[in-house]
Amino acid sequence: MSKSMDTLKTQLHYEKTFDCVQCGYCLPACPTYETMGKETHSPRGRINLVKMVAEGKSDVETMREPIEKCLGCRACQTVCPTNVQYGEILEGAKSVLEDHEKKTKKQQVTEDVIFNGLFTSRKWMNAIGNATWFYQKTGLQAIARKTGMTAMAPLHLDKFEAVLPKVASPFERRNSPRHVKAKRNPKMRVGFVSGCVMDSMFHQTNKNTIELLSRAGAEVVIPKAQTCCGALHAHTGKLEEARQLAKQNIEVFEKENVDYIVNNAGGCGAMLFEYDHLLKDDPDWNRRAEKFSKKSRDVTVVLAELDGLEFRHPVNETVTYQSSCHMTHVQNVTSEPLALLEAIPGITYREMAGYDRCCGSAGIYNIVNYEDSMQILDVKMEKTKRTKADTIVTTNPGCLLQMKLGIQRAGLDKEVRAVHLVDFLMEADPQPNVSRK
Repeated sequence: MSKSMDTLKTQLHYEKTFDCVQCGYCLPACPTYETMGKETHSPRGRINLVKMVAEGKSDVETMREPIEKCLGCRACQTVCPTNVQYGEILEGAKSVLEDHEKKTKKQQVTEDVIFNGLFTSRKWMNAIGNATWFYQKTGLQAIARKTGMTAMAPLHLDKFEAVLPKVASPFERRNSPRHVKAKRNPKMRVGFVSGCVMDSMFHQTNKNTIELLSRAGAEVVIPKAQTCCGALHAHTGKLEEARQLAKQNIEVFEKENVDYIVNNAGGCGAMLFEYDHLLKDDPDWNRRAEKFSKKSRDVTVVLAELDGLEFRHPVNETVTYQSSCHMTHVQNVTSEPLALLEAIPGITYREMAGYDRCCGSAGIYNIVNYEDSMQILDVKMEKTKRTKADTIVTTNPGCLLQMKLGIQRAGLDKEVRAVHLVDFLMEADPQPNVSRK
């Protein structure tokens, strides 16, 4: 075997492809197989393509379209009877595709600016947040929509512009605290991962997250030197860049001496949860990454453990829940969000069929594969409508925007809203429960 073929097999996790026995249990769980109806767009079909490429029976390019059309939701892993590590196989395939893609100088510069300039820079993410706030606050947004200028945006970005939340002012974000004491006898000290997109575009959700933790009995520290989690880099095959970001975050949070490292975005949380896997081949960092990953928690898990909130304001709405795929299938967080929802007085909860099935957001999937994403979303919205819910609650910013877009596409703007679970909990006036020790 040539050295190059040996390297390719290693990169593609060839040995793991043999765990797949082609049984088909993954087919009903795969959203792209449901909407596209092709074997090559199913988990077992993609694994077979990876195996053929690794064996030299097929060219790398033959797997590009099926792999790039995969949502990476990992639902197939949950249902797989032979415990196939599809996530690792997918990650390896994306890395190979990234290495083999011939890019123009313009593409290289553009990607470098986006992945290594914007997402990794708090300064630039703040600038984007400031510009969006100015666009919304000054009336430019209303003018752009009225004149049809938004329709000129590339990659269907006008559709997502229409569902953006109100962005916090530069003053508010600039004066965010870096340390918040517990509002009752502290039970733990946690570090909060503010994120890149979350901090610039969903600042109010971050603020509410910190407030909930504080009221529940946690001291919260928000390190300034933290950076992007690296999820978007890993999902596009840029693994080395993702590893560098992981190392920076590990180093930053090691200095804080916290019990948990808390996040409020399912996709980011999955990346943080798997830092140990990302750095498994780096002996100097693997043990540190393992400690980090063991401390990584979604905010719902920490709030459930603290059990320190009493919801005093009834929310008289019919509610359904759209879970984050990466929270469900990677972090294995399923019961805690529902328990928090059910603790709110006044709500009527109605379970959506396939609530744990991907909505089609999947990082930037809904931007780069817009039409495919909308097909998946339309299927999701049909199931949502059957619940007759007033409110769709979710736990990830991408899912939130996707469900808002789904509401618009279904013509339910005046009847239904979508909200992050953290923000929904704040509507119920949560207060420290002094009767609980």
